[in-house]
Amino acid sequence: MLRKFAYNKIFRTTGMLLLLLLLLVFPASKEYSLEDEKTVKTSNTIKQKEVFLIDKDGYVARTLMKINAKTNEEYAKKLIELLIIGGKYENELPNGFKAIIPSDTKINDVKIDNDNILIDLSSDFLELNSNNFQRAIEALTYNITTIDGIKYLYINIDGNKLLKSPNGTYLTQPFSRKDGINNSYDVTNYKNVSKTTIYYVNKNNKGYYYVPVTKVNNDDRDKIKIIIDELTSSHIYETNLMSFLNYNTKLLNYELKEDVLTLDFNNFLFDDEAGKNILEEVIYSISLSIRDNYDVSEVVFTVDGKEITKSVIKNIE
Repeated sequence: MLRKFAYNKIFRTTGMLLLLLLLLVFPASKEYSLEDEKTVKTSNTIKQKEVFLIDKDGYVARTLMKINAKTNEEYAKKLIELLIIGGKYENELPNGFKAIIPSDTKINDVKIDNDNILIDLSSDFLELNSNNFQRAIEALTYNITTIDGIKYLYINIDGNKLLKSPNGTYLTQPFSRKDGINNSYDVTNYKNVSKTTIYYVNKNNKGYYYVPVTKVNNDDRDKIKIIIDELTSSHIYETNLMSFLNYNTKLLNYELKEDVLTLDFNNFLFDDEAGKNILEEVIYSISLSIRDNYDVSEVVFTVDGKEITKSVIKNIE
């Protein structure tokens, strides 16, 4: 009996040691996020979070950075500070990206009220020229609206509502993602204007990243048709922006049911038809574009009616 008890104890101890060894050798798989978690437990577990900065070509572009904050107000201030030239986080910006807001700009105040946020900046912000001013507004809007629940941005300058751009153009507040980003205009009349934001791929020496471009035109088709047609087009918006979606890819059907958008494609969606693989860049380009144009939580990718993969907007694999 004692020998049997001893053997059982040895087996249990050995099993526990093997389990610990397996956990060390095979850690949890990496998680790719469209909208990353804002809750942080320790400095060693800070996740990379979505931010928008100015890239080498002057676009407002999406990249990832590690940012820690205890409150949404503190997080918002850091997102603004990332965009200040010569600011405290300049050395932490990813390679190939830069800030745009004038270096002397001060953050006077940040207030959050439900889905609205009000930021008060010093008048140094108005030193921007008209083109950079528009890019700065877009970068601020997209950065601030990465915060969960925030949809609308109001900007004050030294306590007064920002009414005009530096060149005298009147502004309409609040700012939101519906205003567009890196806008590309192809408008024949101003009666039925459509805005569709599409995420293209760009490259620097660290790899690929994503650039949103809002197409402003008179196309009255469903936005998902515009997105797929643009991403499969042989003529991309600019030569340095890319799409990895095969130009032979066809969207056969789509269904929006509650908060799930199901897309059915032909076999050209696959990068490797034999292995039935879809490129990560294709999933991201489509999913990010859908996120900015539809209020959905999940995108299901199917080929000839068979589900291949799905993308959870807040937690894409």
